[in-house]
Amino acid sequence: MDLMWIRQEVRQMAAQAGFSLVQQTKLVTAVSELARNALVHGGGGHMDAAVVREGAHTGVRLVFTDSGPGIADIDQAMSDGYTSGGGLGLGLGGARRLVHDFRLDSEPGRGTTVTITMWQGSVPPTRQAL
Repeated sequence: MDLMWIRQEVRQMAAQAGFSLVQQTKLVTAVSELARNALVHGGGGHMDAAVVREGAHTGVRLVFTDSGPGIADIDQAMSDGYTSGGGLGLGLGGARRLVHDFRLDSEPGRGTTVTITMWQGSVPPTRQAL
C-alpha cells in the first residue's frame, strides 16, 4: 500500500466527483488515517475505490481491507483520545467524523475492513441521521 499514491488518487477522484476543496481535504485526511492503519497494524492490505450515485447525489466510496490481527476492542479503538501511537492523532473515531458513512468490520485473527462514503454537497435524504 503506497500512502502517497492513495492520497493523490482519492483527491483526484473527489475533485472529479465535484467535491469542494474542504470536502477533498476531509476525505484525504480520513483516508490517510485508514490507509496508515492498514499498513502499520494490518501488515498491508488494499483499497477499493468507486464513485457512487444515489439519485442526484454523487459520492466516493472507499473500502480498506487488511488481513492483519484484527481489532480486539472496537469500542476502545473508536474512542476519542485512543492512539496506538505514531499516527496522525486522528484515530478511527476522527476518521469516522470526517465522512458521512463509516462501517468497520473486524475481529481478532480475521483482519479488518473499513468502508467509508463521503457525499458531494449535501447527504442524500436516505443517509441523514434522524
